[in-house]
Amino acid sequence: MHDYLIEMLECPACHGELAWTISERRGGRIESAEARCVGCAASYPVREGIALFLTPDLPRNDLWEQTAGRLSRYLGEHPEIERQLIDVPLDALAPADQFFRALVLEERGNYAEAQAAAGLAYPGLYTPQYLACHESQMACIVEQLRASAGPVIDLASGRCSLVEVLARRLGQPVVATDFSPRALRRDRQWLEFLGLYDRVSLLSFDARRTPFRDGAVKTLTTNLGLPNIAEPGNLLRELRRVVSGTFWAVSHFYAEGDEVNATAIHEAGLAPLLFRRSALELFAAAGWQVEVVNSQKGRALPTPRSELLGGAGIDGFPVAETVLEWCVLVAR
Repeated sequence: MHDYLIEMLECPACHGELAWTISERRGGRIESAEARCVGCAASYPVREGIALFLTPDLPRNDLWEQTAGRLSRYLGEHPEIERQLIDVPLDALAPADQFFRALVLEERGNYAEAQAAAGLAYPGLYTPQYLACHESQMACIVEQLRASAGPVIDLASGRCSLVEVLARRLGQPVVATDFSPRALRRDRQWLEFLGLYDRVSLLSFDARRTPFRDGAVKTLTTNLGLPNIAEPGNLLRELRRVVSGTFWAVSHFYAEGDEVNATAIHEAGLAPLLFRRSALELFAAAGWQVEVVNSQKGRALPTPRSELLGGAGIDGFPVAETVLEWCVLVAR
């Protein structure tokens, strides 16, 4: 993390002041440190440049850790499948297996080959409309933020697709965040490979309990990250506490009458932020004034499954063909 973040941060557990002990720096970046709360004595380390502000009381389901662990174990137990996944020509693999090959190559530090594998996989995983709509929403945010100042905080960054775009196209610093330290370690290595790491800080925290002071965040973004966070009502109230400017959220919504997907989404407990009406109601209830911009629709299909890894899938939704409404939610 970069030095400028110190003034924006507080204890996520009790909102107390933090006393910093910094043991390693690299230019304006803190590589190793400990932040201790002067109120409750909670301790938050910085390791490998990643500030860890997770609190022990909130349950978390770290799918990054689980997926990587399962994939590594499966391939270790089935070396013949590992050879088929890694050693055959890339274009001989199904799209899902091209993507899983990219994940394995990333774990091994082969980022150029991983980039090629993922680039070939995406057109086979998603419809042209899906990819075009997604790209349009990220471009919309970039255009709106060109005149802004100060750091951009990106929420639930995951594979840092939006972070990468922001770091390339904007002049201000970017902060990638995720509750999975493993995801952020991957992001650091990926951004180093791309030559963008100097522009980006990395913070690990649960979005339901952020480490930011009241009103410390002027610009907040997220790229399809909201529906995956539990307790969205509490989440949006917490974000309202820390954001004094504008929250730009790349979103897509399912149609209310899409019964097949709606049933699966409700069963998974993800409905509140995947349908337009309920999402806007939640934002309003949390004190936001929200506007929908750059709305467009695109066909979406279930992502194909792996042919080598026991039918493993990439995305849980949609479960049936549908038309998604894509947009940017602009909340103030």
